[in-house]
Amino acid sequence: MNRRHFLGLALSTAAAPVFARTPAERPRVLSLHHLHTNEKIAVTYRIGDRYQREGLNKLNHFFRDFRTNDVVAIDPQLFDILYDVKLRLGDPDATYQILSAYRSPRTNAMLRRTSSGVAKKSLHMTGQAVDVRFPDLSIRHLRDTAVALGRGGVGYYPRSNFVHLDTGTVRRWGA
Repeated sequence: MNRRHFLGLALSTAAAPVFARTPAERPRVLSLHHLHTNEKIAVTYRIGDRYQREGLNKLNHFFRDFRTNDVVAIDPQLFDILYDVKLRLGDPDATYQILSAYRSPRTNAMLRRTSSGVAKKSLHMTGQAVDVRFPDLSIRHLRDTAVALGRGGVGYYPRSNFVHLDTGTVRRWGA
């Protein structure tokens, strides 16, 4: 290696920011407020391509069936959808309001008896679905942003003021 090449390499290394991260390496943080339990959480669940076990465990508990306290492993891709939607909306620090996440089969059956629109084989029962909204954003805009992602199912419930997101096949329903 000649001296000029060595000095150029040394200078370029010194000029690079020590803590610079590419977008793919940035921590993915979700901020959530569960409307039924009034719990709030902000958790790093992924850094780069690596899911963080502690963060996933906290989210699994947060997304539990609040009626029975049953906890399951939530599909991490659901967290990715939530994260990517808020990035596309231009507010990476936004806090989702959670209306429903995991539902035990018992809870799902009870809701089917007392409510309309609850699927018999709901993805809520497999940890693949969540019903959300933002306090200061129209759910129509939230729905349109989620649909534009082209991942999973997106249900629009304007009368109940929420959007359903899931990691199932790409589809949409509602107005």
